[in-house]
Amino acid sequence: MYTKQFEIRWSDIDANRHLANSAYTNFMSHTRMAFLMEQGFSANELAKFNIGPVVFYEHMYYFKEAFLGQPITVGLEVSGYSEDGKFFKFEHQFYNDKGDNIAHCEMLGGWIDLKQRKLIGLPEKLLALLEVFPKSENFKILTKEDTRVNNKVPKPLKV
Repeated sequence: MYTKQFEIRWSDIDANRHLANSAYTNFMSHTRMAFLMEQGFSANELAKFNIGPVVFYEHMYYFKEAFLGQPITVGLEVSGYSEDGKFFKFEHQFYNDKGDNIAHCEMLGGWIDLKQRKLIGLPEKLLALLEVFPKSENFKILTKEDTRVNNKVPKPLKV
């Protein structure tokens, strides 16, 4: 499991004086990007191929509160990716300083071509890097159908 440590700052808490749900999202995003950079997906490398990561959804599960000044550890494991690398799924675990699992998140994303603004598979150079990603025990190869398992589709506003 890849991990990154943070200290909860004043700007990370909400009106209930515990870690705000938006801060969980920010910590996960920071962890994912640090992980990807360490795995060879640097901003410069992504720019060479004109691609960027996009989030489809993040499903959070909260178990325990976290408070100002406390250290937390955010874990990341890869629970899936498609054969062409177009889609990826990460699992995040949040731990307090005692090692208690305080939250869990399942995240699904993909890669887009930044000019065409369309989903795209990874170039061979980056696709090869996926093999060494730390995988969760429930890792699977994703299909396009796996991106719609919750049957959520866009619905236009009726005016």
